[in-house]
Amino acid sequence: MNHKELANSKNKERLAQGHRTCPGCAIPIIVRTALASIKEDVVVVGATGCMEVTTTIYPFTSWNIPFMHNAFENASATISGIETAYKILKKKGLIKNNIKFVVFGGDGGSYDIGLQSLSGAIERGHDFLYICYDNEAYQNTGNQRSSASPKGSKTSTTPIGKTFGKYEYRKDLTKVIANHNIAYCAQASIAFLDDFTEKVKKAMTIKGPKFINVLSPCTRYWGIKQSHTIDVAKLAVETNFWPLYEVENGKKYTINYKQKKKPITEYLKTQQRFKHLFDVKNKKIIDDIQDHIDEEYKYLLSLEQISR
Repeated sequence: MNHKELANSKNKERLAQGHRTCPGCAIPIIVRTALASIKEDVVVVGATGCMEVTTTIYPFTSWNIPFMHNAFENASATISGIETAYKILKKKGLIKNNIKFVVFGGDGGSYDIGLQSLSGAIERGHDFLYICYDNEAYQNTGNQRSSASPKGSKTSTTPIGKTFGKYEYRKDLTKVIANHNIAYCAQASIAFLDDFTEKVKKAMTIKGPKFINVLSPCTRYWGIKQSHTIDVAKLAVETNFWPLYEVENGKKYTINYKQKKKPITEYLKTQQRFKHLFDVKNKKIIDDIQDHIDEEYKYLLSLEQISR
């Protein structure tokens, strides 16, 4: 299914209009694209976060499919129980149809608070797809730093003063999950919906745990125009800040997008959260970020080459 077919999909709309995400938010794009790419019935569990609070404000819901909200720390444990109950009921003949299971969680509920739950569900081999919408901070509660926040970024807990923002490089969650040696792990982007769609479809053909990490630009706290969400997501890929790739069985690496790389400044300058880095005194920070990105991409290329 390419993006034109997706737009004309006859699948029932699984996330209804009227949710309360911010204008330009990437989350509805991620959710609608993923769910439209799945032909089977779907049960969704949502960790606490932007997606959950904007789609389930009591007494309303935007979900046209079974949806369960659980806390930051246990969405993966919840889907484990649901998936196990389904297998038992199907074995007893009480359920006939095939059902797929999906978790959506932000970086707070995936990189940080929910990591132990996610890792445990993966280790136990539950059959589900985990999709992380990574907006690189705790945006739901006011833009506090998470371990997904990039080096140099301004957040409410890494303000600009005597410092330049966040000191540490972001955690590479995709690499962490790939090292669990699961059958399928990938990074995707809303700027490359064909690629994202194919990755979801591929994941649905695989038994066991699957993981897709999707960069989710936040118009409000990244400081970008509401109409520039896709452009910013595309630049993240074009600068190798967010390479598109997939890992199969923890060994086979495939990079899905290779073009002449743009400098990281092209990506950073689109966002107010990095504005301070363009002060002359912070030039070394940008150089450090560029060097880190180059090193990480070179390593990714080497993994692809070794796994051929």
